Amino acid sequence: MTSSSGANARRESQLSKTITVRTSRRTELINITAEVQDIVAESRCASGVCHIYVPHTTAGVIINEGYDPDVARDMEAALDRLIPHTGDYRHAEGNSDSHIKTALVGTSQSVFIEHGRLALGRWQAIFFCEFDGPRHRDVRVKIVAD
Repeated sequence: MTSSSGANARRESQLSKTITVRTSRRTELINITAEVQDIVAESRCASGVCHIYVPHTTAGVIINEGYDPDVARDMEAALDRLIPHTGDYRHAEGNSDSHIKTALVGTSQSVFIEHGRLALGRWQAIFFCEFDGPRHRDVRVKIVAD
């Protein structure tokens, strides 16, 4: 993952950056918590909100347990079982399952910032969710200070 400087905008009360994620599988959850926290630190925001947004129709973002990597793998497998790649879909591109999975998990999350850090729960992490990979994807992060 890399951070793009072309999409940066800085003001006293906010910072916007884009994280580039490269996925390696069709369905894949990638922990991006450290990259998001780096942007929070760069912003020097002590208190505010961090908005995470995925501008794609076949990828999303969730907050879930990040301590045990098997949780992410279990979620990948469960989503693939619930919404299989092949089915009675009409969409001609062959990725209807990806659109449905994205609609279920969503494309944005907001996390409070307290004392200059993401105010996540003890086991929580931020995951980029790929449903139509492998691809290069963007994750937009905006820090808004109180």
